[in-house]
Amino acid sequence: MVAMRHFPRIFAAPVIVASAISGCIGSGGKPELPSASYVGGQEQPGEEYIIGPLDQLNIFVWRNPELSAKVQVRPDGRITTPLISDMPAVGKTPAMLADDMKIALGEYIKDPIVSVIVENFSGTFSQQVRIVGATEKPASIPFRANMTLLDAMIAVGGLNEFAAGNRARLVRYDRVTGKQTEYKLRLSSLLKNGDSTANVRLQPGDVIIIPESAF
Repeated sequence: MVAMRHFPRIFAAPVIVASAISGCIGSGGKPELPSASYVGGQEQPGEEYIIGPLDQLNIFVWRNPELSAKVQVRPDGRITTPLISDMPAVGKTPAMLADDMKIALGEYIKDPIVSVIVENFSGTFSQQVRIVGATEKPASIPFRANMTLLDAMIAVGGLNEFAAGNRARLVRYDRVTGKQTEYKLRLSSLLKNGDSTANVRLQPGDVIIIPESAF
């Protein structure tokens, strides 16, 4: 009788563990990301923006309007302004570029004060979110702070009529480990059924892949 009294307790822990694992992995065998609210309760600043090719920059040199300029970053990642030719810009934050320009302009004027503003941005691939597959207009869109899956899908016009939205997946690269992980997405639940639990927060460099239905 003693053995029978303790028998159910032997299997209680494995059942709980299995339930917890199934809640994280999802039906497709891929992990699921935690839900994000439609509107963040508190906006937080994003990562510092990294200048990319074709970004439009407004460079202001205080008290030297003749040295100020609006320039576009060339495909080779460089810019040219008055007195400065072929200044590398890609891969820098606006503050970093401003510091480099201060040093370069310091050869011509005393203690230059330079500010760099990104007006129209494309972003490097590492700061874009790419949406491919069965959507109205596949695209690469610049990541912005607190961007969610819903924001990205609005930007590309949602799913097309052939999309298998609940078989979509998100590919995320971890810069620290050098590995990429695929996560299960429930786009049909989010866009067609209004299921807020299917909305997730995005990160720079995320790739969203939407397959077509077999029927």
